[in-house]
Amino acid sequence: MSDIVATQQSSLSLIDSVDINSIQETLTKINQFQLVVQNTLKVNHDFGIIPGTTKPTLLKPGAEKIHMLFGVTSEYDVVEKIQDYEKGFFAFTVHCVIAKGGQKITEGVGHCNTKEKKYITQDPYTLANTCLKMAKKRAQIDATLTLASLSEIFTQDVEDMQDYLKTEQIETMTAEDAAKKKLTFGKFKGKTLKEIYKEDKQYLEWLVKQDRTDAVIKKAINTMFEAVKNQDQPKTSPKQENSNQIAFEGEEINLNDDELPFPE
Repeated sequence: MSDIVATQQSSLSLIDSVDINSIQETLTKINQFQLVVQNTLKVNHDFGIIPGTTKPTLLKPGAEKIHMLFGVTSEYDVVEKIQDYEKGFFAFTVHCVIAKGGQKITEGVGHCNTKEKKYITQDPYTLANTCLKMAKKRAQIDATLTLASLSEIFTQDVEDMQDYLKTEQIETMTAEDAAKKKLTFGKFKGKTLKEIYKEDKQYLEWLVKQDRTDAVIKKAINTMFEAVKNQDQPKTSPKQENSNQIAFEGEEINLNDDELPFPE
């Protein structure tokens, strides 16, 4: 009983020490800043709206804009690292600290590992750096959501982000990653894009033009063909500016299997 009384007295003492007017002014400023953020960020670029969820999902470009609005900086530290080269398991946990003028404002934590569902069909030995980047991104967004109570209007719930996990894959995709993607439909079901490239390049040219083709597969096909084009003409090939542009239009390029820029 005495413990309960002591706790109540401690709580009342804390309330008595609070400047109510100052708190009200701070809450008003928070609400105003939240409105600025909502009016500044762009849907499907800075944040994504996933059907059936109550809050939009904050994405990396949006987090970076919020940092600019606040004038804050972020620092990262790998607090946990597992690199098991025998079993092919890699995991990283990253700690993010957001500060302004050298003073810590808030912090966040992000984790990623090669046993996540989206990585199961890929070669884990090529994913170590990808997982590190993903952990860093998740830590950044976790910390950003606590700024001005932005978790009230955005979420980072991984279960709510299934549609936007594709964005992470697209951002970090290399030619080798692209070549290992497998089709789950059609006459080449179960084959990798590299296998299809060697067997029927025209099918990939057709597939990337179809509206219903998954965005990750489109990006993978374009990445592969752009890599082949750059391998064939390393000095003259222009950099592809649009990830949805077909990188292999024009003169046909023929390379031996050993020359392909996405080895086994």
